[in-house]
Amino acid sequence: MSVAELKERHIAATATVNSLRERLKQRQQLLVDTDMAAYGRSQGRSAISFGSTDLVCCRTLQGHTGKFQDICQVYSLDWTPERNRIVSASQDGRLIVWNALTSQKTHAIKLQCPWVVTCAFAPNGQSVACGGLNSACSIFNLNSQVDRDGNIPVSQILTGHKGYVYSCQYVPDQETRLITSSGDQTCILWDVTTGQRISVFGGEFPSGHTADVLSVSINSSNSNMFVSGSCDTTARLWDTRIASRAVRTYHGHQGDVNTVKFFPDGQRFGTGSNDSTCRLYDMRTGHQLQVYSQQHDGDDNDIPTVTSIAFSISGRLLFAGYSSGACYVWDTLLAEVVLNLGELQNSHEGCISCLDLSSDGSALCTGSWDKKLKIWAFGGQRRVI
Repeated sequence: MSVAELKERHIAATATVNSLRERLKQRQQLLVDTDMAAYGRSQGRSAISFGSTDLVCCRTLQGHTGKFQDICQVYSLDWTPERNRIVSASQDGRLIVWNALTSQKTHAIKLQCPWVVTCAFAPNGQSVACGGLNSACSIFNLNSQVDRDGNIPVSQILTGHKGYVYSCQYVPDQETRLITSSGDQTCILWDVTTGQRISVFGGEFPSGHTADVLSVSINSSNSNMFVSGSCDTTARLWDTRIASRAVRTYHGHQGDVNTVKFFPDGQRFGTGSNDSTCRLYDMRTGHQLQVYSQQHDGDDNDIPTVTSIAFSISGRLLFAGYSSGACYVWDTLLAEVVLNLGELQNSHEGCISCLDLSSDGSALCTGSWDKKLKIWAFGGQRRVI
């Protein structure tokens, strides 16, 4: 068989697969007769009410500085499991570890490559990881002896990606395992101790992403499962024990999927996209359970993108940061905005680039292009939500 004939057969097979996928999607839609918000209202549920003192800014962390404003923007942050420390990354050449209770810097790690866009704490709080435009992920042991210049040396460099490293996350309760996502359309599971790749997800496999992979989230209920979000507008579920194919692909977004986060019960996950929406998916059925979107006036090019999301411990609240500087608190059940942190006193003055909730759910930290991080504390009974 000639090459031309093979190409024709490949094109025909691809068209058949796409047609079957569309028919399957239509059949699935016939089974989805409602969404969570409509069902919640039919049961007489009402949205959570928030007062002006229920979530307040109690700390502002400032320390990312540089000659040029654009490179000092905070791109990523992560809490330690014990909730008293935060690591943040900007492109000022330093990774900063903060004491969240006192606002003091405990470590300012000088980086060999300043172009970082992601960072993460190890589960034991003793190491931090960061990755960025050098296509590598660097590991730093915070207990390492500093060199003559007072800098913490790199303890491990994970190399193997062929594109920017956009996201990194340690596997819960496993300090020696870490997952990264990259512009080379793959995710990699690493052994941090040896620096070796354990598994590669995507790439040459047909069920992998077809564009840059921007975000990953590992299921805390089952650490073998993780979800990834990509510029191909999809999210994909992976099993670390089966690297050859994605378990499931989730469609619905009309733009890059910038952020993904598992729901607290481990059976659902949320996404945030350039199409200005957040979405909630059921991991097992593949169904989209809810869309969280606001009406926007004006040109489509001006709509704010969703940059980062997090769920409250109960899952009733969804925190979403936007490029406009808004930070909406959504009632996940009724799909209503109950608070906008961007309108509160001491709010950020630029794009909300990252956010994360402390492990006990008592505080939210947001990072922004205004070079600052802010810690928001829940007041009164709101702490337990």
